[in-house]
Amino acid sequence: EEAVANAGRFLREAGAQAVKIEGGVRSARVIETLVKAGIPVMGHIGLTPQAINAIGKVRVQGKTREAARALLADALAIQEAGAFAIVLELVPAQLAAAITARLRIPTIGIGAGAGCDGQVQVVTDLLGWSETTPRHAKRYADLRGTILAAVVGVAGRFGRRHRGGGRR
Repeated sequence: EEAVANAGRFLREAGAQAVKIEGGVRSARVIETLVKAGIPVMGHIGLTPQAINAIGKVRVQGKTREAARALLADALAIQEAGAFAIVLELVPAQLAAAITARLRIPTIGIGAGAGCDGQVQVVTDLLGWSETTPRHAKRYADLRGTILAAVVGVAGRFGRRHRGGGRR
């Protein structure tokens, strides 16, 4: 009931067109309830950002046979619960392709290889906004470096002209 109320509020007040629910088998009942209430749901498995504290650190999920089977079961549970698509985050490419082949709903990969139906590309990774770039992303620019150089240049220019406490 709480999930339906909150998701409905996201759609009404925030203008969301769908909600994303992390987890598979453990979240299937919530997904099914939301879908039955008319709320579109996208599932999310693999590295799940809201559960990062339980996982411990950012790392590829599903590397062992047992973990791969669990992720496949999660994906199937999400599909059967009525989700319209699923995000596969930091899942080995071979596993992501196998999951994609088994599902009737689209998969969207983020660090999950080219075997998914679609890909997430984080604009700050592509533009080089942060100090580090994830291994699965390609940096096409160094926006962070450009901005820092501009700030240093401006600071140096004003620092030389306005020493002595004059008007700034």
